[in-house]
Amino acid sequence: MIRRLGSVLAAVILVSSTGPAQAATGEAVPAVMAALGDSISTGFNACGLYISCTARSWSTGDYQQVASHYLRLSKMSGTLQKHNLNFAAPGSTSADLLGQVRKAVEAKADYVTILVGAQDACTRTEQTMTPVATYRQRLDTALAELRAGLPAVRVFIASIPDLRRLWKVGKASALARTFWTVGRICQTMLARPDSAKQADVQRRDRVRARVMAYNHEAAEACAAFGPACHTDGGAVFSFPFTLDHVSKWDYFHPNTAGQQIVAKLTFEHGFTWLDPR
Repeated sequence: MIRRLGSVLAAVILVSSTGPAQAATGEAVPAVMAALGDSISTGFNACGLYISCTARSWSTGDYQQVASHYLRLSKMSGTLQKHNLNFAAPGSTSADLLGQVRKAVEAKADYVTILVGAQDACTRTEQTMTPVATYRQRLDTALAELRAGLPAVRVFIASIPDLRRLWKVGKASALARTFWTVGRICQTMLARPDSAKQADVQRRDRVRARVMAYNHEAAEACAAFGPACHTDGGAVFSFPFTLDHVSKWDYFHPNTAGQQIVAKLTFEHGFTWLDPR
């Protein structure tokens, strides 16, 4: 009996030391990644006057200070190096996402980041903002196309930043107000930035609610996609950005420091990657 107990105990120890509980879990580092979305993902105004600075993109950039998803992942595996594609475009809305997805499918990307929706809310008038149902339908269609073309793709969806937060931190700056007004930047939120009239306060609240609704629908669409899709859980939306995080060329787009924050928040809330080293 003692011998038998000893054999059983040895078997238990062997199984627990070599079995599934000890197996590494996580995702293999991608071989090709692609950024989809709008000007935020192109690094617009992060290094110069009204140009895209893709090197400083939170997603696919190779500028060391930003510490993008691409740089973090390429340090784990050399197979990803120089396979960082950026199909995002300034001014893009959810209507442009499907076309970008098709480019990612053609490129055989196995990791795709998406950040889109700010331009759906940043229109000239509230009436021209993208309806929430339309935003969701476009996202569902794009994700379905992505899965059909790339069955093993991993997807990360970042939340849209809080546009009202930008107004709050910039409204006291004469320069910010001037850029917003002269450039007609995000007029649904930033028109009449120094107005405290009830109509303007309520307008800003409604635009913020629209962005929150977009983020909710994006999270739901990602959940429907399954375990191969992750979101940041609203981390980008909730982050207390200041004017130190936005470009002094327009007081709207993230500068290098802002891109670095987006990269950090999103990567921390993303996939657990297997480091093959």
